[in-house]
Amino acid sequence: LNLTRDHNITTGKIYASVIAKERRGDYLGKTVQVVPHVTDEIQAWIERVALIPTDGKDGPPDVCLIELGGTVGDIESSVFLEAIRQFQFNCAKNEFCLVHVSLVPCLGSVGEQKTKPTQHGIKELRGLGLSPDFLVCRSATELLASTREKLGIFCQVPASHVISVHDVSNIYHVPLILHDQNIDQLLFAKLDIFTPKHQQNSHKIPNNFPICDLTKWRAMAQAIDSFDQVVTIALVGKYTGLADSYLSVLKALKHSAIEAGCALDIAWIESSDLEPPTQAQNELDRENQNDTETRSQSRKHAWDLLEKAHGVVVPGGFGSRGIEGMIACAKFCRTRRKPYLGICLGMQLAVIEFARAFLPSPSSGKSYTSAEFDDDYNQAKDSIVKPHHAVVFMPEIDKHHMGGTMRLGARDTLLVSQSPKDEPSLAAIIYGQDKDRVTERHRHRYEVNPQLVPQLENAGLRFIGKDESGSRMEIIELPRSVHPYFFGVQYHPEFLSRPQKPSPPFFGLILAAIGRFDRYYKINLAPPTKKPRI
Repeated sequence: LNLTRDHNITTGKIYASVIAKERRGDYLGKTVQVVPHVTDEIQAWIERVALIPTDGKDGPPDVCLIELGGTVGDIESSVFLEAIRQFQFNCAKNEFCLVHVSLVPCLGSVGEQKTKPTQHGIKELRGLGLSPDFLVCRSATELLASTREKLGIFCQVPASHVISVHDVSNIYHVPLILHDQNIDQLLFAKLDIFTPKHQQNSHKIPNNFPICDLTKWRAMAQAIDSFDQVVTIALVGKYTGLADSYLSVLKALKHSAIEAGCALDIAWIESSDLEPPTQAQNELDRENQNDTETRSQSRKHAWDLLEKAHGVVVPGGFGSRGIEGMIACAKFCRTRRKPYLGICLGMQLAVIEFARAFLPSPSSGKSYTSAEFDDDYNQAKDSIVKPHHAVVFMPEIDKHHMGGTMRLGARDTLLVSQSPKDEPSLAAIIYGQDKDRVTERHRHRYEVNPQLVPQLENAGLRFIGKDESGSRMEIIELPRSVHPYFFGVQYHPEFLSRPQKPSPPFFGLILAAIGRFDRYYKINLAPPTKKPRI
């Protein structure tokens, strides 16, 4: 499924819409209240978005799945729960199904499954006017029959509607255990989907429901448990203390590793640990020997991880902290021929590193950098690009107003056409040589300085992808005769990665990291005739 930005409903969006309607006079001067104005807006939003096709087919979807996050009783979600309570009365009985997800902890050495937290959660939910049709229970072990019966009695649902989602060897087994408990058939019956008219509103499950074919999915989930080969990818970023910061990147790497038939090992590297000590740090270290040793050990550990990794990803980010460490990482990968994928900021920093290595020093006397990290430029009232800015603000962006100003959404990237005599580009290989454009999602406000592009190309950096204007650089790479896989993209390919359909840049990185890139794409690449410039 491919969702739109409107499929993400937030409190801010709802209140912004309500305020805009009030300003237009839609409420005829009435006092704007949470009930009914905010709750009505939530319901209207759901009804509008539910009609948007998400699977590439014409016509509205058959089912709209709404995830209402948080915990019952949280003040943040209370207005949404009230909206859903009202919404259920606008639907027929067979058009609304409420599924409650709860935790069933296992306590004590015997692992007794405790149902009280779920019972109290349901009590709170029913107090808000909502009564669930299904319970999906997270637990360390599969729910016992006695636990299901107890929850069914106290939560007023049939025991067959208490679904166990217990710990499994990998997350891809979850759809399988749901399917094994007939969740699809139960939902078909509840919503009267595929049910003949004369059998509707019956508690029995008809025999004519279509069967969900999970053969390929089951094979994938089982194969993951038996992978022998392990690929280690170093993720060099600024927010490695919170893995969820890079959740989409991790999922894209996982999808690609599964498709390549290997287990994924992530080496987390804080980019600032790759940086040499500053003068200020050296002065502080003279006063505290313990800090010196700790910093030295962190730096050595980070470089050891980078050295041992089979491939490297430098994802997006903002701000100047840790930037020189990322640039050092890009240089290490370029000179050591280690597979490298730069995403958004990672691509920009690879360009900066290349400019520092191969272009003449800028007339300003400063090292090449990004306008984002130039404090003098950001504090100035003008927006004049400096000679040392290898990455600049996009001209349509106001550098003084950051809110809601990024270049967002799915956009086309045109792939540069090549002569038959030319070595095929990485982009053409991984996306398909029959494609002249790719559509990927963007999220940035800086771009490669177009004035430096001719010099960078003359120095050996290839700009293979550009926007439709031809002036905004989208894809960079080094020739494969120089480097096995050095690839950077301005967009975020991780957002379109799916299980069994991995993102091409990530899949190419994994294949290069395990040494199977040429074999997979059936490439016969002659060795370089002269020593490459690296």
